[in-house]
Amino acid sequence: MTAPAHLNALKAFEAAARHQSFSAAADELNVSSAAVGQLVRGLEQWLGVALFTRVASGRQRIVPTEAALAALPDIRAGFERLGLGLARLRQAPAHEVLKLTMSPAFASKWLLPRIERFSAQQPGTELLLDTSQRLLDFAVQRIDLGIRYGAGRWPGLCAQKLMEEAVFPVCSPALLARARIREPADLLRHPLIHDMTGDGPSGYVTWQTWFERVGVPGATVERGHRINNAAAVLQAAAEGQGIALARSVMACDDLAAGRLVRLLPALNVLSPLSYYAVWREESLSRPGLAAFLAWLQQEAARDCPSSEEKSRRRAAAAARQA
Repeated sequence: MTAPAHLNALKAFEAAARHQSFSAAADELNVSSAAVGQLVRGLEQWLGVALFTRVASGRQRIVPTEAALAALPDIRAGFERLGLGLARLRQAPAHEVLKLTMSPAFASKWLLPRIERFSAQQPGTELLLDTSQRLLDFAVQRIDLGIRYGAGRWPGLCAQKLMEEAVFPVCSPALLARARIREPADLLRHPLIHDMTGDGPSGYVTWQTWFERVGVPGATVERGHRINNAAAVLQAAAEGQGIALARSVMACDDLAAGRLVRLLPALNVLSPLSYYAVWREESLSRPGLAAFLAWLQQEAARDCPSSEEKSRRRAAAAARQA
């Protein structure tokens, strides 16, 4: 047995030593004097050490032994630390905090404009965002959930697809007004803004691969700014600095607000990569995390439904018409 199993006995011992009386300790602990004596004797038997010297007469009927006197300061300090711990538990906030990781661009262009809807649904859950391009170690950094862009496989993590996306050229309304863009090759007469965040993931659609996919192989795409943040790429395009290759998830709000215009909308190039929510399996038992994941899936289906969701919607529509 270990000391925590004898917590009541330690309390009885400390109180009896302080009062030098089993009956006074019993009054303090709201138990009988016999119960205090039994707890102390059980502790002595477990330790194999006498804790008190019993005296037959006099005002003090029990006197702590030298071993007891030597141990009492540490035992009292332990009770004080336990008291502090309990006080902190009582003062702990009633809300839950989830630590999230995602790219700065995803946070600014997609999550933050929508986060008020989650807060309205789950007012007791707060979010702590770590915006980084690096792939963090979820266990070491104590990450609850992340948003990653890729093919859906990350060792040691569960993954749930949130959104697929199309890749297409965009520019500002002002640039479109003075440009004549009727086919992909016309884009090459203008500065192209390059999103350099795609240097890592295999399958990331660049200007070179986009032109190949739309039938313009070998296009010269070296001109233009190079920016390693997808949000800044879209900002540069909105300010008329050139034509950007936008990802539909990142650009959806800018397009809806008219800050950007999609060019050549008949051309539809799908990215082989998608956005995924990722988490450690053991973390999903937290109610706040389960609620946040459900909210993410709800928002993703609203803004950028996956091909599976689109198929379900088409099937449902066909059934209604039948």
